[in-house]
Amino acid sequence: MTATLIQTPQPGVVLKNISWQTYESLVNELAQQRGIRLTYDRGTLEIMTPSDPHEGNKQILGRFVETVTEELNVEIRSLGSRTCRREDLARGLEPDQCYYIENERLIRAVNQIDLNEYPPPDLVIEIDITSSSINRMELYASLGVPEVWRYDGSRLIFYQLEGQEYVEREVSPHFPFLSPSEIMGFLEKQENVGETSMIRGFRQWVRSQIQSGE
Repeated sequence: MTATLIQTPQPGVVLKNISWQTYESLVNELAQQRGIRLTYDRGTLEIMTPSDPHEGNKQILGRFVETVTEELNVEIRSLGSRTCRREDLARGLEPDQCYYIENERLIRAVNQIDLNEYPPPDLVIEIDITSSSINRMELYASLGVPEVWRYDGSRLIFYQLEGQEYVEREVSPHFPFLSPSEIMGFLEKQENVGETSMIRGFRQWVRSQIQSGE
């Protein structure tokens, strides 16, 4: 089967007519190559190199999730940008950040998670500063990811999976006191304060929400 270059979005490329076996080989070969993202959708393969804003925002949003779960004393399993793929769907991708929350206990001792046997991550963070040529939200839906946080550099949206489609929510399904506007308020402080100070302020806010709900 011949691969055909059909598009050259910066900073990546999109190839057509790529077999599942070729995709899996690339995933395995590039496993140690940080900074490369592969998105596969039924023969179409996108190879992306994330920018600094992309990587910075995914780390910070991940810290928000980790801070909330620490303060709530909720066990999670953080798997970063682990590859989520299913051969039966001929689809696969690497989230920017992903977490097991409800299903943490189920997969706690599992070394390598096979999505044919285990559920997908409960929460995924998707940074969409450089738009993908493949509809990644559709891929998350097909994999059954319950919640996605999507950030485009200026707006953060929380989505919950209903059936086969995502519905925008005003608060996080996992953390009902947490809204996109609250997080954006802290993100906007980055111009004036350091990341550590921003997270410290967020942690104090989370504690106040927990105390007020007791």
